[in-house]
Amino acid sequence: MTLILVLAGAVAFAFACKRPIKSCPLAFYALAATLDVLFLLLHKCTLATALFAVVMYIGVFARDSRVATYLRPIRAELSIMAWLLSLGHMAIYLSSYAANLSTGLPQTNVAVALALALALFALLVVLGVTSFNVVKKRMKKETWKRVQLLAYPFWGLVYVHLLLMLVPSALRGGAPAQMAVAVYSVVFVGYAVLRIRRA
Repeated sequence: MTLILVLAGAVAFAFACKRPIKSCPLAFYALAATLDVLFLLLHKCTLATALFAVVMYIGVFARDSRVATYLRPIRAELSIMAWLLSLGHMAIYLSSYAANLSTGLPQTNVAVALALALALFALLVVLGVTSFNVVKKRMKKETWKRVQLLAYPFWGLVYVHLLLMLVPSALRGGAPAQMAVAVYSVVFVGYAVLRIRRA
C-alpha cells in the first residue's frame, strides 16, 4: 500500500510542481539531498523508484501528447532528484555489503546482490551525471543519446534487484512483500509493454 501511495504522490508531485522545478531546480535537488539525510522513505528507495518510474513512463507517451508536452521539460530534473535519493540508498546498502564481506566469503545471494548493486551504482553514476545540463551541453548529441540508452538496462536491473529482495519473503507468505512484488511487476512489466508498443 505504501508503494502505491508513494507512486501516486510522485506522479502528482511531477504535475503539480512542474513550474517551480523548472524555474528553481537547485531547491528541489537540495530537498532530495535533505531527504537523504533524514532517511525519509530511503531505506527501501521507494520514493526514488517512484520518481524514476515517472521519468521512464514519460517516454511511453507520444511527444505531442498532453502528458509528454507537460512533463518532458522537467524530465531531467525529476531524474536528478531520483538520482540523489538513490545515492543515499546505495551508500547505506553498499556499506552493509562491505560489512558482510569483512567477515569472510559472502553467501551466494549476498554475492549476487552485491554484484547487481555495483552494476546499478555504475549505471546510476553515469546516467545521473549526464542528466545535468552543464554536462549534457559539453557532450556530442549522438554520444549523449547513446549514454542515455543505458537507462533501459538500469531500469531492468532495478526490477531484478527488487525481486531478489522481495521474492524470498513473498514465497514465505509475507503479505507486504507479495503486494510489493505485484505492484512493482505491474509498474515494470507494464512499462516494458508500453515502451515496446511505442517503439
